[in-house]
Amino acid sequence: MTPLSHPVAGLAGYAGLAAEQKSQEVTDWAARIGWVAGLLLVIALVYWLMREGWKWRGTLQGDLPELPSAPGGEPGAARLALSGRYHGSTTAGQWLDRIVAHGLGTRSRVELTLTDLGVGVVRPGARDFFIPAAALRGARLDKGIAGKVLAEGGLLVITWQLGDKTIDSGFRSDHAAEHPAWVDAVTALSPSDPSDPSNASNPSNQTEGAAR
Repeated sequence: MTPLSHPVAGLAGYAGLAAEQKSQEVTDWAARIGWVAGLLLVIALVYWLMREGWKWRGTLQGDLPELPSAPGGEPGAARLALSGRYHGSTTAGQWLDRIVAHGLGTRSRVELTLTDLGVGVVRPGARDFFIPAAALRGARLDKGIAGKVLAEGGLLVITWQLGDKTIDSGFRSDHAAEHPAWVDAVTALSPSDPSDPSNASNPSNQTEGAAR
């Protein structure tokens, strides 16, 4: 073999290697497309199962009464107000037992206002509701609700009564330093004997709670 034949042989070798790599790349793309399609199908299935589970939970909670609306007329001066996020509601004391009926499962921005009549919950893009003073059962600082975990004390949890069900609703202010004042004010506004069923329906008890 002459020295001149070496470059030719080298070029032929490179051409063969390039063709092999090109063929391999085509095979890899086909496998990748199949893998991505399979992954999308799995994601779609998980999403569908979650959606069906959400609907099923809402059906089970269908006996939950309608959410109270803000009373008409002058609500009175605001004791406290905050802007932040609504993180969800659960059965009281069970932070994973999420309540989704009547839109309570929808996380959203929130504007909270505390007056002598109760707590107004305004949620842009979601359903507003009102917690009457007679339905309040206290408040506390916590770190998790409805599967959402925050820093210790980063969550304001208001406990209240809706029909026969006691509910924990979790809120986070844009300024977490506001939480302790809300705990004190909501606790002071709550009926003195929340175990007495008459507190939720007796207007005189609501007045007593509002006077605190």
